[in-house]
Order: sequence, then structure tokens, then C-alpha cells
Amino acid sequence: MPIVTPEGFRPADAPDFVPAGELPSGSGLAVDLPNDADAEILAARFADIALVRIPFPVYGDGRGFSLARQLREMGYRGRLRASGYVISDQFRHALQCGFDEVEIDDALAARQPEPDWQLHDWPSYREKLAGEVIDATGAAVGASAG
Repeated sequence: MPIVTPEGFRPADAPDFVPAGELPSGSGLAVDLPNDADAEILAARFADIALVRIPFPVYGDGRGFSLARQLREMGYRGRLRASGYVISDQFRHALQCGFDEVEIDDALAARQPEPDWQLHDWPSYREKLAGEVIDATGAAVGASAG
């Protein structure tokens, strides 16, 4: 299972993940946090947690994005990993929500290889509209009228 980062694919690491509700004493913890959990259950232990993995159990379930944003807004500074049904088109959004990486299975990596996950500085749709007009072939035909 590869891990996708902004720098590309890397092999999955295998930390011993513990359930969020059963945190042992110590630091450097790797925690599995269900996507329907209350982020507050980790707040008192942020300093002890090195990695939080949030599952995306089915395609179209975006609760993990909201949970990642909540953790970051609450002050979590460790690594955040999305795991499961996240596709390359969602990678930029995952990073914007606070994720550092995405864990994907080998089948998805085969369907969407590393180049599909690479970020490009493509303008947003609104930036495209404000700039050049593009014809049906994708060629620029001049500046828009505004």
C-alpha cells in the first residue's frame, strides 16, 4: 500500500495504530480515529500523538475532510493521514483540509499511478474565466471581455 505525499509515492510504514478511545500512556502514538468521532477526544493528548489516521470507508463519504480540518483548527500539529477511498482528484482538497498524506491500496495505485497524484499549479476555474478564453480545442483565443 503506497502512501501519497506532495512529493510522490512512498512505501507504507507500519506503525502500531491504537484506537482513539484506548490511548496508552507514552508519546509518539499512532492513532486510528473513526471519521464519525468527536475530535475533542484527542485534544488533551495532542502532544503525545505523532500520527492520526482517518478512514474514508466508502467513496463519497467526506466526513474525514471535516474531521481533519477540526483537528488542525484545534491545534494538532502531527501527521494526518487519510486512508481508504480517496482518489487523486481529491488529493488537493485533502491537503487543504490538513492532511499530510493519503494511504491508498495497490489496486488504486495501479489505476491512478503517481503522475495522477502530482500537484500542478493549474489555475482555478474562476482564474481561467478571468484570463484567456479557451476554444473547444483547448487553444487560447484571447482575453475575455470581463
